[in-house]
Amino acid sequence: MKPAPAPKPEPRNFFQDVHEVVRLVPPGRVTTYGTIAHYLGARHGARTVGYAMMAAHTADQYVPAHRVLNRLGHLTGRLHYATPFAMQEALEAEGIRVEKDRVVDFAKLFWDPSVELA
Repeated sequence: MKPAPAPKPEPRNFFQDVHEVVRLVPPGRVTTYGTIAHYLGARHGARTVGYAMMAAHTADQYVPAHRVLNRLGHLTGRLHYATPFAMQEALEAEGIRVEKDRVVDFAKLFWDPSVELA
């Protein structure tokens, strides 16, 4: 008699993986869509990370999506919040300066999970 086959592992949900990484971004720091995609092995998945941020409000736990920006430090996701200034206000509440929809000192505040979680 053959042994029973091992159960197949549950497939990973990319949005959940993105949300888990974003929860690790410390207050007062920011990251990018592309950086998260690269960390998760989806080198060209920045747009999909953006979709995951748009769905962050449906996650079981809070996701600080306001800490995820485009590669130049621009608040490209701001239009997906309740008001056009909510994303900026959330960043400023953490001590991050924003001018003209761009994080000031972006390079200094940048958080890379490949470096920080290594």
